[in-house]
Amino acid sequence: MAHSATTPPTTEQERTKLAKRAAVASLVGTAVEWYDYFIFGTAAALVFGELFFPNEDDPIIGTLSAFAVFGVGFFARPVGGVVFGHFGDKFGRKAALVTTLMLMGVSTFLIGLLPTTDQIGIWAPILLVLLRLIQGFGVGGEWGGASLVAVEYAPAHKRGAYGSFPQIGNAVGLVLSTGIFAIVSTLPDEALMSWGWRVPFLLSAVLIAVGLFIRFKLTETPAFQAAQEELEKQPAEEQARERMPITELFKRFRRPLLLAMGMRLGEAVFGYIILTIGLTFAENYTDIPRTHVLVASSIAAALAIYTYYFFGKLSDRIGRRTVFIIGSLVGVVVTFPFFWVLDADALVLMYVAYAVAYAIGVGAVYGVEPAFFAELFSTKVRYTGISLAAQIPSVLIGLWPLASTALLAATGGDPWPIAAITVAALLIGLLCAYLAPETNRIDMTRVGDETEKAR
Repeated sequence: MAHSATTPPTTEQERTKLAKRAAVASLVGTAVEWYDYFIFGTAAALVFGELFFPNEDDPIIGTLSAFAVFGVGFFARPVGGVVFGHFGDKFGRKAALVTTLMLMGVSTFLIGLLPTTDQIGIWAPILLVLLRLIQGFGVGGEWGGASLVAVEYAPAHKRGAYGSFPQIGNAVGLVLSTGIFAIVSTLPDEALMSWGWRVPFLLSAVLIAVGLFIRFKLTETPAFQAAQEELEKQPAEEQARERMPITELFKRFRRPLLLAMGMRLGEAVFGYIILTIGLTFAENYTDIPRTHVLVASSIAAALAIYTYYFFGKLSDRIGRRTVFIIGSLVGVVVTFPFFWVLDADALVLMYVAYAVAYAIGVGAVYGVEPAFFAELFSTKVRYTGISLAAQIPSVLIGLWPLASTALLAATGGDPWPIAAITVAALLIGLLCAYLAPETNRIDMTRVGDETEKAR
């Protein structure tokens, strides 16, 4: 039996079927979107400095400039979070998710067609910045919507497991992006710099088509439909007030928002050690070949596909807070050894360090975030709430690759300041998780009242 966007499923079997379909749609769409985002980070570390910001005196200056552009996208993400959060809370999750995917896809494909600085001069970095801003704007609304589609459709006792699917999509996107760059990086330098780097960006067109096909088949979540029906029963004045989710968010959910932002900060600062900063350090200050670092990242992300689900499911049993704290502690323990292994050019241990840091450390904290964050907010502000919780810290996170590269240049390649900052961010996230209420047994239809009691 087919259902319209406003007809809820009537049987348990139908609800389970739709929940699985929503989880898969979240996974595939997020994989495509984060593939687009990650290939930019990898290209910034490997080729963009030379192609768009050439500096013959010191190549690290070009890398710094490329990471500055990488960071620009993060400034657009909170704006995207506000716009698509409002759009998703007011009109529905589906339309917002289709729009974010199209924005990401078009901008990424166009980056693959950009002329370089040698060809068109200053216009090359200007256009790169513009497309990066569009990327950031799109991804700002992507994660929140994908997470809600998975979590709001999930059975109450499986929200952690289902919520891990967009995170799995993130890992799949990382595997695809680093895997393809690992292949093209084996090309001779001349071929890589002339056309090879474009291949991962142009391939995104195929992935976007697949993602859009799947997302167009989505229906609105039962939680959103119920919230809309409740809203229609209220007086006109009340309806008008609740049409501004961000106002309600800052009025009633400031504390959950701040706690979620702190948790997100710790997770992301640690995660980018593996995603971009480790590659920059290895490329410029060690003798480890870049292809090995890319392969190690791909393997770690492939393992995270399984660990995200494992930790999400585990949080359904022992609690979101406990799992998040475990992951944060793993990150604190492995951060300094991660850089020691790279600095020692220990190739085999490097693969182990990447696997432990990403699959377990990042896996535990990132795997539970969709369910954990979604459960902190009511349905009427949930898209806005989790989007801002994830994207406001991105302003600082976006500067992290740039700042870490500058620290490496200032210290002659000594990574200890980077490691110390990472540990501090992880401790902030750990403290916020400790202060947050446990949410895995909360009724999401009454989450505003329940979180107040949990405090």
